[in-house]
Amino acid sequence: MDFRNVTLEVSLKPFKDDSEATARTVCREMFRQWYALCRHADTVSVLLWIADGSEILEYRGDPRESFEWAKWLGRANQSDTSPWDPDGIGLHSRPYLYREAPPEFTYGWLRRLVSIIKEEGRQVTGRRIRVGETFDPGPEFAKSPFKFERHPELCMGRTMGKASFACCYARLHADPTPYAGFPEGIPEGLPFGVFLGRQSEIFLKDMGFDYLWLSNGFGFGLEPWGLRGAVFDGKRFSAERCDDVRAENLDFWRLFRTECPAVPIETRGTNLGTGMDLASDAVPLREIYSGDFNMTPPPNSPWAAINHDFGLELVGWMSHIAEIPGDEYPFRFYTHDPWWINSPWLDRYGREPHDIYLPLAVCRLDGKGVARPPTSILFLTVDDSYGNMLQQVPDEVIPHILACRREAPDQAGPLLWVYPFDEYHRYTFEAPNRIDEVFFGDWFMRGAVNNGLPLNTVVSTANFVSAVRNDPGRFIESVLVSPVPLDGSAWQRTLLEHVRAGGRLLLYGPVGDAGPELLDAINVRPAEPVSGQFEIEVSAPTDVFAETAPGTTLLHHELLCAGGMRGVLADDGCPHTSVLARVARGGVERIAALTRSLPEWRGGCIVWVRGTVACDPKRTGGHLLVPLDPVVHFPAEVLMRHALEAFGYRITVEKYTSGQKTPMTCVSRHANAFFLAGFTPDTTTALRLRFPQGVPLLLGLETRQVDGQVRYSFPKAWRRECRVFVDQAADGPLACREVHSGMVGIKRRMQVDGLMDATVRFYHEPGTEQRVRVLRDPHPPYVHGDFRPVEVCRDALGNYCRVEGVTGTIMISW
Repeated sequence: MDFRNVTLEVSLKPFKDDSEATARTVCREMFRQWYALCRHADTVSVLLWIADGSEILEYRGDPRESFEWAKWLGRANQSDTSPWDPDGIGLHSRPYLYREAPPEFTYGWLRRLVSIIKEEGRQVTGRRIRVGETFDPGPEFAKSPFKFERHPELCMGRTMGKASFACCYARLHADPTPYAGFPEGIPEGLPFGVFLGRQSEIFLKDMGFDYLWLSNGFGFGLEPWGLRGAVFDGKRFSAERCDDVRAENLDFWRLFRTECPAVPIETRGTNLGTGMDLASDAVPLREIYSGDFNMTPPPNSPWAAINHDFGLELVGWMSHIAEIPGDEYPFRFYTHDPWWINSPWLDRYGREPHDIYLPLAVCRLDGKGVARPPTSILFLTVDDSYGNMLQQVPDEVIPHILACRREAPDQAGPLLWVYPFDEYHRYTFEAPNRIDEVFFGDWFMRGAVNNGLPLNTVVSTANFVSAVRNDPGRFIESVLVSPVPLDGSAWQRTLLEHVRAGGRLLLYGPVGDAGPELLDAINVRPAEPVSGQFEIEVSAPTDVFAETAPGTTLLHHELLCAGGMRGVLADDGCPHTSVLARVARGGVERIAALTRSLPEWRGGCIVWVRGTVACDPKRTGGHLLVPLDPVVHFPAEVLMRHALEAFGYRITVEKYTSGQKTPMTCVSRHANAFFLAGFTPDTTTALRLRFPQGVPLLLGLETRQVDGQVRYSFPKAWRRECRVFVDQAADGPLACREVHSGMVGIKRRMQVDGLMDATVRFYHEPGTEQRVRVLRDPHPPYVHGDFRPVEVCRDALGNYCRVEGVTGTIMISW
């Protein structure tokens, strides 16, 4: 599967002078370095990081005029003092030139560079070439007298300190300076969307640019990096302001498009999720997507490379792509940083591909339930902070990208997140008393994924309902993961019909607004809400700790958790209900998690987890919520992973102490195989796995079954194919490895060792089930011996071949 587009992002630093010969040499080398990937794309784009967009703001239409550009290392504007840098020599305290006597560039030179990029790109790649321009709202990349001297009123955001980020819906003060779109100067109160749109229309046309990139959350609210914003100050939600803020945000897009109607827009988006942005900044993403603004949705945030918050990266991205404008969405990978003297592939990632493996396990489902992986890929950037383009980086990165693309998800994963994209907008703007649920939902799921929940497929509620209407059994193989649904909605009806037909459902969230049908299904009634500290008792299987287990104190703060805990059993004598976790304080108890499965549901099962955002309520002043110390406070989000036991998934982490970081796992599907991928922040931990099909044998690895699970010790980044699951009572060593074909008509072979009276489930490639042969005690050339009977099965576990009662070694061939 090819990409529709590959984008190479590059600064001007590789261009050491303003000669045409240098420009052609640099461009030719850039395309040659990345050709192994570009040949798999329909279009190749180059996104130029010229300055910070001030070259647009300052443009007067004179090609002879020079412009300020990003020739700096560190923060070009303002200073950020720190007690850890008393002499002010760090990159956040002052900028440095990237080389002595950097060249000066004119707008005429830039126009010629854009043409050269297209010429050299077509010659090297044979592909259509686009060139994009960037606009960034912050103080980082280049000196900006426009933003920080003449028009500081733009900088309403505190993202990198006081008055540090331009806000899209700001208004400008009067300015007599002539600009290309305003030759008589700027009138008082001019909306910034009008100014930026008119300047962009002229500048982009004059320079020959094909599209505009809005960077670092610009266009999506006031505080694109932080949990606080225009309607949340860290202590309370100002729901009464949501409509006004939404109108201001949408006005920017409409005003910009009035002035610059046709140029395609690509976006970086915020560092957060749809629900987070709604609850903190009233960002109307639904209306932006549906506003016919000719824009592309944001890619995954690059910040996980910096803070290792991969749960936030995955949850935020999935929430942004549950619905999209059109049918395209991008993935972005952080190879180099041209400003802050780091090259993430080489240093932050340590040349480990986990931030390729995890996000490329992600896909969205459309209204027919069809898996749609990313359509394009961007690389920030191809040059480092000194303008070097290291061949090593594309040589090492591209093979991982291509492997993931060849095996991109083509169906829903074992867990399918049913995301309330429309409903979260309704809760924010039409039912403001529920805005805290919008805040809670994404932050809770961020913690759940960081605590090992293998979630990497998303579908919006609207697409979910549409897909099931057309194919009622579409998602029978997946556990649906959903917030408590809106009472009386098609979302709720479709979830419950799925369960009654034998499906599996993992619900999370408060039940205060749940309807009677849903409450009856989970056997819960709302009692008086209680918050604060509780002791938690967990009866579900938990992780294994050699030394220090997690604390048993659960802190449930109503601000972060959408109110207090209210759930108690409606019928405490129901034999079909099992409480997985409960909290207690002073004789008051509430349910933290339960499971229910009625006989008439034909094997269907619901698990409900109330959910607690186990973060420090006193630390809401930074960019992100800060998790509590798990040695002291129980990490409540882990209950989502433990609750999977009710569906036959047991994912257990071995640690020495609960303070160690939890391994992250994604499970995607391709050609009927399972592809498991992960990030192990602490390689002294281990994973024990069991799925409903049996224990998964990862191709090429040896393992041992221990207490009914297989145990793996993984490196930092890993990704393995799995087609074989073993169900046997006996513990002991097991292994699965690839064997060469060696025979005409045989495509692949896998050898499985260590079986003891086992049932083996083999997930065949589509259309090959009749060719699958299983040979016990195999000997080359594998044409004679004990060929075991193979049963072709299709049920809630999927499409597979089953062999029973096997001991020893088998060879699976097809």
